[in-house]
Parts: sequence; structure tokens; C-alpha cells
Amino acid sequence: MNKLSLLVVVFVLFLSCGKSKSESGEDFSAPAASEESAATDASSYDPNRGEGKHSNIELGAALDGAMASKGEEVAGVKCTSCHKMTDERLVGPGWKGVTERKKPEWIMNFITNPDPMIDKDPELQAQLELCLVRMPNQSLNDTEAREILEFMRKNDGVK
Repeated sequence: MNKLSLLVVVFVLFLSCGKSKSESGEDFSAPAASEESAATDASSYDPNRGEGKHSNIELGAALDGAMASKGEEVAGVKCTSCHKMTDERLVGPGWKGVTERKKPEWIMNFITNPDPMIDKDPELQAQLELCLVRMPNQSLNDTEAREILEFMRKNDGVK
């Protein structure tokens, strides 16, 4: 009788996992925006700037060491569990050379608001197919994001 009860419980749990709506009626199986509206929005997406409020980031020719140091601290808490400083992929892609491949505006927009960029950027969508995990929004403010950008520049050899 005990095995039968366990089998019933496992069966019920299995069935409940397949539901796409919670009891409150929320649908967790589909993205918030419809695919059709995402396709429309993708046509206005700027792959050089990304999606977000940052449109003109002024970087100094020389590295801001204090800012890079703070960025290293923030990255140590929020980023390095998924990203390596080399070109090797961990959960997400490695950071080596990112400041040479992407504009500062793109990096800042992605750090502060990754979701709309993942939905619209073909390169990020291809990266998602490799990594299989969306970058979570870490709720970083602009200052923290700028510090991480400076740390990325340091990692890429800016002095």
C-alpha cells in the first residue's frame, strides 16, 4: 500500500509540472511580449547601441583605476559566477575582448537591461543557443554598470 501511495504522489506531481498557468491564471510558459511585437521591435533595434537609455558613453583614453577596482568588486559579487575573464565560456561567455568587440553604449545597456536586448539582438540570441541560460537582470545601477565597464577595459589591457 505504501508503494501505491508513493506512485500516486509522483504521478500527481508529474501532471502538475506540465501546467503552463498558475492558479492565479498567470502564464509562465510564454515570454511577456508576443513574438509578433518582438519582431516589429527588432526592426528598430540598433546593434551598435543596443536597447536602453545609454546612447553616448564617454570613455577616457586612460583607465580609471579606482572605478575599475570598484567594478572588479561588483563583478565579483554579480558576474564572475557565470563569466570568466578569459575568452572561455563558463555559464555565459568569457569577457576577454568584449570592449574591443562591442561599443560602450551596448555594454552599458546590456548590463543594466539585458532582457529586451536578448529578445532583439541576433548575436545575443545565437549566444543564448550556445549558453542555454539567459543573463539575469542583476538590477545594477548606472554607476555600478560603468564601474564594471571600466573593469572590462582593464581586463582587455587598457592602461
